Amino acid sequence: MTGGTPVAGETLPGAGGGDDDAADRVVCHVDMDCFYASCERLRHPDLAGEPVVVGMGYEPGESIGAVATASYEAREVGVESAMPISEALELLPRRADADPDDPDAPDPAEAGRYVPVDLDFYEDVAGEVKDVLRDCADTRREVSIDEAYLDVTDRTAWTVAGEDPADPPPSAAAGPAEARTLAEGYARHVKDRIEREAGVPASVGVAPNMSAAKVASDADKPDGLVVVPPGSVAEFLAPLPTADVHGVGPVTEETLADFGVETAGDLAAADRDRLAEALGERGPELSRRAAGDDDREVTPTGLPKSLSRESALPTTADEGTKRETVSALAADVARRARERGCLYRTIGIKAVEPPFDVNTRARSLPGPVDDPDLVEEVALDLLAEFDETRVRKLGVRVSNLDFAETDQATLGGFDAGDGRGDGDRGAGDDARGSGARTVATDGDGGKLTDWVGGEPGSEDDSAAGDDERRTADGQASLGDWS
Repeated sequence: MTGGTPVAGETLPGAGGGDDDAADRVVCHVDMDCFYASCERLRHPDLAGEPVVVGMGYEPGESIGAVATASYEAREVGVESAMPISEALELLPRRADADPDDPDAPDPAEAGRYVPVDLDFYEDVAGEVKDVLRDCADTRREVSIDEAYLDVTDRTAWTVAGEDPADPPPSAAAGPAEARTLAEGYARHVKDRIEREAGVPASVGVAPNMSAAKVASDADKPDGLVVVPPGSVAEFLAPLPTADVHGVGPVTEETLADFGVETAGDLAAADRDRLAEALGERGPELSRRAAGDDDREVTPTGLPKSLSRESALPTTADEGTKRETVSALAADVARRARERGCLYRTIGIKAVEPPFDVNTRARSLPGPVDDPDLVEEVALDLLAEFDETRVRKLGVRVSNLDFAETDQATLGGFDAGDGRGDGDRGAGDDARGSGARTVATDGDGGKLTDWVGGEPGSEDDSAAGDDERRTADGQASLGDWS
């Protein structure tokens, strides 16, 4: 196994060594639990424990639209993502329509809460999750707004934790792991940070490869942690239905059933030539995954559309503290942009008022630049609007990135006067303090600029007609609504 000194108790694991052997790879799959519903509970704590349905194209009191996500309580009565709201209402009446004194009205105990989707809010919470993931892993594949793979091999290891190797502490995670490893401790650290800093729960699967980690994250939802150490992947997968194998959707599941292949163990043992005839080259690949063999590396999905850095603060209105924080964040963002060899056309800030009221401001430049001093100057200028505002978090972002070899635009005509470049104030920006959320119109829509990609699963999930356009957690992908 990879090196690393065993540690006692719950000490945060350290680096585990540089072995490139795939068997020693430590992959975490982070999957947010009912993400949209969790976000709604974050700002509306009275929704905790209630059946919650988040509707896309839905307005309160109406029956049009579709279910973007349903909480686990709502799923228990059959509400599913992508279901029409009208159908969901037949299964789970709306709490607002309930009346204990009206025998013809729904029973409040059998009703749920319906809320319209608020993508701006969910994207901001996703940004806070992403900040944690960026700190916890240098190698990430951010699949969608609520799902990511992390390769943390350089941060931890499969080494058993504990002072006495002959008497290791038992694993506290679900799955086949019997003894607690450094990898389990690090995954718990990631999971706890997400809940502490972003305020929403996540399920995490840990395994030596991507497909097993994804299956593990689904195995103990919600709020689960499942660890599958090297050598136990095939055993872990074998009894599961083929639908649980990463890359198998309804069409492939039906095809496999026609062959008498019902479980991952059956799929691992199936004749791969026959699978290739029926499914093409995907067939043998799925068989290998079912056997625990997946040598894919965790790779980013593409170039980022923005670079940002945020810092949580004790709630403060102190101007000096805020300016010092923004200056440091601006320097760090500009440094990261230079290291990546990219220019930027937009500079923005984020100011979060307690508890979760997010305000963004941005200014567009005449053309792409690489100018750390300008990043700080513009960020501080934008911050001036919040001089007397109490904030709990500040952030700086550069966006509209340009990775091409190009001459920088001159700054002649750049007006630093009022801190509001053309179109930089989104609609409703003046509603601070009323719970309104704003997104700067920075040219790329201000949407998910730090979550690269946006596919609902992996590239393999959409093959052979299997693309259900929803995550494994049952939440409709943003791709459903584009």
